[in-house]
Amino acid sequence: MNYPVQIEKLINLFAKLPGIGHKTAERIVFHILSEPIEYSQELSKILQNLKRDLKKCKICGNYSEKDICEICSDENRDKTKICVVEDPRDLYIIENLKIYNGLYHILFGLISPIDGISPEMLNIDSLINRVTDNVKEIIFAFSPTAEAETTSFYISKLLKDKNLKITKLAYGLPVGSNIRYADIVTLTRSFLNREVIS
Repeated sequence: MNYPVQIEKLINLFAKLPGIGHKTAERIVFHILSEPIEYSQELSKILQNLKRDLKKCKICGNYSEKDICEICSDENRDKTKICVVEDPRDLYIIENLKIYNGLYHILFGLISPIDGISPEMLNIDSLINRVTDNVKEIIFAFSPTAEAETTSFYISKLLKDKNLKITKLAYGLPVGSNIRYADIVTLTRSFLNREVIS
């Protein structure tokens, strides 16, 4: 016997989320159904507001309720350093280490010809435009993958005429791993012992 159409639709929608299989999607849907109507109304309202109220910061690309995010507008940040990350989640991971007080730039992906991701599809041009005489260091805070190496190399070539120190996280991180899953001690050491690449 099949579920009612509305339940099937919602299960299929949740099953499209990363890391959510069909069984987990079923559990989520039946949990929502078991809650009072106010719960699903609040959930619906938050989801609608999420896309409507959040925008990308005009400087770094981080999600924000304002045109310029809190980090970019903070006068106490070290404006001589820009930490380049693949994804907004990586920014929050590094912020939570409480060892870095510079600025960020989010690429929203990495160069990957095999996946059809070219440099033009990423937030690279705005990074190059941000690098003025005030910026002294670019930090690539990527997971150690072939795509990260390609992206770092590509951006480094674009910045070769600038008077910059270009660094990347030290290899305390195993190759092929993801910085989102690294323990705090390993990630902190990798960040503090970053290697100069240019």
